[in-house]
Order: sequence, then structure tokens, then C-alpha cells
Amino acid sequence: MQQHRRQPELVEGSLPVFVFPTELLFYADDQASHKQVLTLYNPYEFALKFKVLCTAPNKYAVVDSAGAVKPQCCVDIVIRHRDVRACHYGVIDKFRLQVSEQSQRKALGRKEVIATLLPSTQEPRQHKQQQQQEEEKRIKEHLAESVFFEQASFQQESRAASAGPSLLTVFLGLVCVAALMLPTLGELESRVPVYLHLSVNKKLVAAYVLGLVTMVVLRT
Repeated sequence: MQQHRRQPELVEGSLPVFVFPTELLFYADDQASHKQVLTLYNPYEFALKFKVLCTAPNKYAVVDSAGAVKPQCCVDIVIRHRDVRACHYGVIDKFRLQVSEQSQRKALGRKEVIATLLPSTQEPRQHKQQQQQEEEKRIKEHLAESVFFEQASFQQESRAASAGPSLLTVFLGLVCVAALMLPTLGELESRVPVYLHLSVNKKLVAAYVLGLVTMVVLRT
């Protein structure tokens, strides 16, 4: 006997909502822009019902603010700006699209679309150019700082290289050379006092340290 798959119950607000565009721009000097179209997509295998809400309903007229979308289909929602005045320039309004299954009331998903009224179609271009100029300025400042730090680091390395080995390095090298010249412990014919005789292990340590000092001096 064939069993039907049971569709898992969706949690409220967890369903992704696909709508385009996500931003509406109205221009006071462009009559054609006073009418915008939102497209709501339904990629799912079940029908959806939708509802459009707005933070400023008196400024807009929404054609078919509620309706249904068939599975794997889309629907266009027409929005008209009906209060084009200078006092509304730059004010950001929001539209919220809520979707749910036709047999349920709870909203399975939500999507917000912002809407802005601008005085002229040149406004976004000027704003974009200003953003590009600011970005170029930040990049140039960053590059200038990088060059400055590289030059400062190079100068410090040059100074360190030209200064030669430190006095401590030279002194340590001389001590090691003197230690190697002292007689080895057990030599009887030496005129050097016995307490200055060094063991073989101590001379090996002095030779190792002298080799390290020599490497440091050669590098500088």
C-alpha cells in the first residue's frame, strides 16, 4: 500500500520569502517612477497567501495588497506613491510582505522592503559618486600609511645593519677566545694558575658560543 508523505509542519516566521526588488526608489521629478512593481515568488510545492503591510499607508496605494500565489509561480504587486511632497524627501518607509499557507492564519515568513522618495533622478548618482570618492580617499590614505611604515621599517633595519655588532657581542666573543687559550685541566707544565685551567666540556661550550657569535657578526 502506497503511503503519502506528510509535509512537515512549518514554524512561524521560518519560511524564506523571495521578493524583488528589495528597495523601492521614487523620484519626484520622474512621473514614471511613482509606480513601482514588487514581484513575489513562490518556489514551493504548496500555495501561499500573502498580505502587504506598510509603515505609512496614507502615502502609498497598493494594488492587490492581499492575494494568493500558486506553487512555483509569481505575482506582481503594484505600489503607487500618491503623496509626492518635499517634506517626504529622504524619508525611509517600509513594506512588509507576510506569507502563509492558505489553510492557516499564522505567518510562515516575512520580508521587508524599504521605500524612499528622492527629489531627483540625479540624487543616487551624486550619492554614488560621493561614496566612490570617499572610498578612493580611504584607499589612498591606507596605501600612504603602508608606504610610510615600510620606509620606517627599512630605515630601522638599515640603521641596525650599519651600526655593526653590539659591544656585548664583541665582549662575549673575546671571553670565549680567552677561554679557549687557557690551559686544559690536567696540564702540569703550564705556568697559569690551576684555578684558571678549564675542563674539556667548558672549552667545548666556549667554542660553541664563539661560533654563534661569529655567525651574528657575519650577518651584521
